[in-house]
Parts: sequence; structure tokens; C-alpha cells
Amino acid sequence: MPNANAADPVLVDATRQSGIDFVHFNGMSGELFFIEMMGAGGALFDYDHDGDLDIYFVQGHMLGEGKTHDDATFPPVGATTDQLYRNDSERVEGQLQLQFTNVTRQSGIVSPGYGMGVTVGDVDQDGHVDLYVMNYGDNMLWRNRGDGTFEDITAAAGVNDPRWSVSASFVDYDRDGLPDLYVGNYLEHDISVPKVCRMSKRVRDYCGPSYNAGETDSLFRNLGDGRFENASESAGIDQAYGGALGIIAADFNGDSWPDIFVANDGVANQLWVNQQDGTFEDQALLGGVAVNRDGMAEGSMGIDAQDFDNDGDFDVFLTHFLQETNTLYVNDGSGWFEDESVASGLGNPSFRYTAFGAAWFDLDNDGWLDLFSVNGAVKKKPDQVLAGDPYPLHESNQLFVRTADGRYSDVSADVPDLAQSRVSRGAAFGDIDNDGDIDILVLNNAAAPQLLINTVGQTAGWIGLDLLNRAGSIAVGAEVRLLVDDKVVQTRRVRVDGSYASANDARVLIGLGKDDIIPTLEIKWPDGSRQTLDKLQPGRYHRIQQRKPE
Repeated sequence: MPNANAADPVLVDATRQSGIDFVHFNGMSGELFFIEMMGAGGALFDYDHDGDLDIYFVQGHMLGEGKTHDDATFPPVGATTDQLYRNDSERVEGQLQLQFTNVTRQSGIVSPGYGMGVTVGDVDQDGHVDLYVMNYGDNMLWRNRGDGTFEDITAAAGVNDPRWSVSASFVDYDRDGLPDLYVGNYLEHDISVPKVCRMSKRVRDYCGPSYNAGETDSLFRNLGDGRFENASESAGIDQAYGGALGIIAADFNGDSWPDIFVANDGVANQLWVNQQDGTFEDQALLGGVAVNRDGMAEGSMGIDAQDFDNDGDFDVFLTHFLQETNTLYVNDGSGWFEDESVASGLGNPSFRYTAFGAAWFDLDNDGWLDLFSVNGAVKKKPDQVLAGDPYPLHESNQLFVRTADGRYSDVSADVPDLAQSRVSRGAAFGDIDNDGDIDILVLNNAAAPQLLINTVGQTAGWIGLDLLNRAGSIAVGAEVRLLVDDKVVQTRRVRVDGSYASANDARVLIGLGKDDIIPTLEIKWPDGSRQTLDKLQPGRYHRIQQRKPE
């Protein structure tokens, strides 16, 4: 891995100089409410259509009947509603100066719920990206008017879910050209009915998910007229209870129809395989991803699906609870998976962490995917309790790079800005400074976020694609293949979902390594049609719109 030393780090924390002054507020006051330590996420998305990534932060509020900010363990810094920051970065004497401006007030967004997560999608296919916010309580759908402002269309669209939602995904499951919405619901939980759990006879601790009943998820079908219908029952989604924390949609069995993977906390995962008739069948057990290789359900939180081994299909990475290890499920191309956590080198280094948001990304643009996961305990850490820490859940985050033998090595110790211990939850991935490599936004519970800027990827060859469907909206589910001598050597996909409670940059980045080539790319659009591109210049982003049928 290039530049992996303390003097020349590969990820640099640029939060302070970027103008981001958001601080997450979880509303804790010593009552140990379960929900206070589960959020929160954020989104990287281009809401003003100017070619760079803006940020949406999900926020909490004070918890407990009769409690005020004076009771808070960590008093709020700034607003206790969700916040929108516009990317106003510009080049000064050839150097990009990162600058974000809080535009929440002028955007019209007033999102006062107890926020958990956010996803993005163009629900009305007008070319402007909309926001769906998941809360502990009523969710919200914010329509982007295209003039810098948003309007609340939750009730009119019929997509509210009043339960505890954490992650969601816009996915065109029926392939009619309209983004539908899958909402993952977590647990039945009422903070007015306290539960007391302990780490010892004298020390109270947070209660885990086993103290609450699991919920069913929701599937909303886009009708195309501004309304959605609840298709949970007709699709078969409501037949399974879980504890959804991570959601991702991808074509796992190669039939050109999107499937949906649900990472459940403490119970079996679900792999909803699309039956191509509006229904789904849970094939997680058959596919080898319901439980780990020992037959045990794990505390699944975060998720990503990418072709990490460059064999043309989408593999799955899941983050888990302390002493479970994170899990790598390798796809054989037909939707059958093998647990390769230990063999890959990703298992053992995660054993002493509780991990949440994560994603594959090509750190140095060498054509092979690396991995980043964020950590934070959910049970009090004894050493931090003894030290008097008021929030003893802190852990450091982890960067894994692919080595020459195809395994992964934890190089976190070589990155100074990963040394500080936090309670990290969400993570969003995207090219924040538009220099051709993936940067990372880490969302920390009861703390400021971290904006980690990649300093090495832009030194290699790369090409970026902003893929749009025929309506001019994000072509979610499109796949991009890099061909060399007519052989597919990389496969990447358009996605904003995955990680934990967060939304990612929809653009596709292809790392070309040190080769000075004009790449040949094949696009497989969500409807199964294909397009070949062989004259695109590397070192820049290209906006490609799907051709209309002849």
C-alpha cells in the first residue's frame, strides 16, 4: 500500500477546515435508553445538481419524559434537528479548498424526529435527488423541488412507517423504471417502559436486542403518480420478522433482477430473491448467508455488496458484534455463498470490535477493492467504566487493504487520524473532493463527524461514471464492467444503499492502476440492456445517459 506511514497518511481528517460544525446529539441523560446509542447515519448526495457531493446529517433529540437539555450528559451543540450542508468547495491557486455551508434553513427541511438513518433516490424521476429519513417513530420523505428547497410529501406519497426504522433502499424491484422503497424496521421498543440490564451486580448497562421483539420490514411500490402502495403483503416481505439494520439491493444470482439482502441483529439474515412477478422468496438459508459457518446468527449491523475478487459477481460483507468477527460471504455467481471470513484475513482483526458502517472501496485505485469499517461498542467497556468515561463505548475504526496474496491486512495503526477512539455508527463513501478517489464520511454518536480525505487514489489512473436512466435520474442497479482483451477484469455497480443508516455517492469509480489506457467499458443497465463505451478519457467523470430504445 503506497504512503502507509505516519509521515504521509492515506486518509486525512479534514472536518475542521471544511466548515462542518455539526455535532450529533443523542439525548442521553443516564437512563441508558437503547435507542440513544444506535444512531446515526448521513448521506453524501448532490442535491443541487452542481456535480459535487453535499451532506445530510441525521440528528437526535432529548430523550425521556420531562427531560430537558439541562439533564443531558452531553449538552447539544447547535440544532437538534437534521441538517443539510452544501458543498461550496473551490480551487484557489490550483488547490481545492473544502468548504461546506449549512443551508438547512433555506432548504425548508424541518425534520424534528429522533433520526436514525437516511437514504436517497429520485422518486418522481425529475432528475433531482430526494431524501427519505428513517426515525425512531414517523419517517419522512422530502421531495427535492430542484430550486434548493425541499417539501414534505410523506403523507401524500403514503410511505410513512411509524416504527423504528434504521436503513432503507430505493430499488426498482419490478423493473418498471420507477424506484420503489424497501424500509428495514428494527425492533418493537418503547422507551416509556424501561428495562434494566447490568454488566455486573452494581453497574447498569444497555439492554440488547434480545429484550425486544423483532419487527417486519416494509416494501412500497412506486405508482408513478407521486404515490406508493404498500406491497409488503403481496410481495411476501411481511412474512418474516427480523431486526433489520443493514439493507442492500443487488443482483446476487445473475438473472438481471434486483434482490434484497437484509442484515438482521441477532437473528437470521434474509436474502429476498426476486421472483420476477412482484414477489420475493427468502433464500438466505439455502444460499448460505442466514447464519455464519458455525450455524449461528450474528449481530449483523452494516453491509456492503461488491465484486471484491473481480470474478464478475457480488459478494457480501457484514459487520457484527464483539467477539463474533465480521463476515465475508463469497458468491459463486448463482447466489450461493461461502463464508471466507477467516481465510480472507478480515475475520480475526475484527474479533474485539463491534462494527457498524462499512464499504468496499479502491483506496489506491489499483483495481482491487480495499475495505473500511467503523466501530463502537453497544455494551459498556469495563476499562472505560473504571476510567470514569461518561460514555464508555469508544472504539477505533479499521482500514483493511488488499495484499499481494489476495488477503486483507489491517493497516489502521499506520493512519494517525484513525487513532482516536469514538462511538462510530454510520459511514458514507464518495468522492467528496472530485479528484478521482473515494473519501469517507464517518458519523459518530454523540460527537462530531469525521471527513476523511483520500490522499493516494488520485495518483493512479481512474475513470468515473455518472450513470443516468432514460429519465435522467440515477440508474440504480446498473453494472459497469471493465474489459481488457475482451475479458472482464472489474465489475462495479451503481448504488447508494448499504453501510449502516447511510447513503453513498451514486457515481461509479474504476481504478486503472498505473496503466495509461483508454478503457473499454460495458454498461449493463437495470433493464438488462447493454452498452459498450471505448473512447472515454480517463482522469475525469463522464455523465452517461441510457439510450432510448430504437
